[in-house]
Amino acid sequence: MKLILASTSLRRAEILRDAGFSFTVVASSIDETPVPGESPSDLVQRLADAKAELAATRAVGPAIIVAADTVVALEGRIFGKPRSSEDARHMLLNLSGRTHAVVTGVTLIRLPDAERRTFVESTLVHFAQLSEEEITRYLATEEPHDKAGAYAIQGRAGRYIPRIEGDYFNVVGLPLSHVTEALAELGWSED
Repeated sequence: MKLILASTSLRRAEILRDAGFSFTVVASSIDETPVPGESPSDLVQRLADAKAELAATRAVGPAIIVAADTVVALEGRIFGKPRSSEDARHMLLNLSGRTHAVVTGVTLIRLPDAERRTFVESTLVHFAQLSEEEITRYLATEEPHDKAGAYAIQGRAGRYIPRIEGDYFNVVGLPLSHVTEALAELGWSED
């Protein structure tokens, strides 16, 4: 049975590849605009469902599709990917010195019977207090520009994160252990 990652995220692909999974990638671009009043958990699950369903329409043969979407949430406010350097600066200023949640929605669909597993994983991230100079220096690396919350824990921003509570891989973009468990429930094997 094939494994299909319904995402062009380099980080999600790297997590799966480093864990020894063989898979193919199917792009599944969708409108990621939050619905007014939508909670972070509802948003990421809705987007993961939509990505998985889009990929399912393009898949051929027996397969399991894995789709995910991740946001950063602080006091109910959603921080997606920054649209500009100023947007990234604003996000980092808000997260600086505070604890926030990284929330990932995951949808797996087994084909051809469309059996599915869905879940939301949340990890608390404690962010150090950053000076204006540190934020400016970090923004100059270009690292924050395509990351939810404008930072990458696995990159340079890792030096500003003294601790997390929960799944590290969730903060990177895919809660590996929970995904592996869901794959097993759907009967996936590496044969």
